[in-house]
Amino acid sequence: MGSVTPEGYLLQLRSATADLVGAIGGLPDADVRAPSLLPGWTRGHVLTHLARNAEGGTRLLNWARTGVPSYEYHSVAARAAAIEQGAGRPAAVLVEDVRSSADGFSAAADGMPAQAWQRAVRWTTGHEADAALIVPMRLGEVLIHHVDLDIGYRPQDWPAAFVSNYLDRAATALRNHPELAVRMEATDTGRVREADEMNPPALVVAGPEYALLAWLLRRSDGGQLTPEGNGPLPEVPPLYAT
Repeated sequence: MGSVTPEGYLLQLRSATADLVGAIGGLPDADVRAPSLLPGWTRGHVLTHLARNAEGGTRLLNWARTGVPSYEYHSVAARAAAIEQGAGRPAAVLVEDVRSSADGFSAAADGMPAQAWQRAVRWTTGHEADAALIVPMRLGEVLIHHVDLDIGYRPQDWPAAFVSNYLDRAATALRNHPELAVRMEATDTGRVREADEMNPPALVVAGPEYALLAWLLRRSDGGQLTPEGNGPLPEVPPLYAT
């Protein structure tokens, strides 16, 4: 996720969380029952997921701080059940859940000694990495799902630093999908990213960084991108869990 320190990511996360909480504060009950941009999920599902994700991240931070193994979620099935169970709550309850769980995550991150960021923890999927990844992962959840709420926040509103770092990560993830050998040329920054630098790309796509990232995250049909030869853009496989 680049060279930004955990403290730097925490600053970005606090700003993104404040924007999110401010945006959802006035939602009425009818609006949280309405569909989000994620198929099969209402806004209530997205808000519940954000709250449970904050709590899961807090548990991982506590693992890193204490050395006592904990869990993000008990299981993928338990995660899905918790989201479904909480999605139908009143808007005020959902908003408070998002706010208080985010506050808990922030407090846990503030309590991390420097060496704890280097302790390996395990996510529900079985992926293991240093705890330094927890905060940038949470930042991605907040910014991406803010778009999914469909309340006026768009990929072009993502902070440039987040887009750049997350696009690097998405390009790396594409290496596990050789069927999408793509070269991405950012028209706003001049940066070039290739899924496989050892082989010629099957597709060259140009556009602003935020539009490239939105396409790779399946938050856009790529309408703001220009593929070489102006042919159709291929469907992007899921790179990450919702």
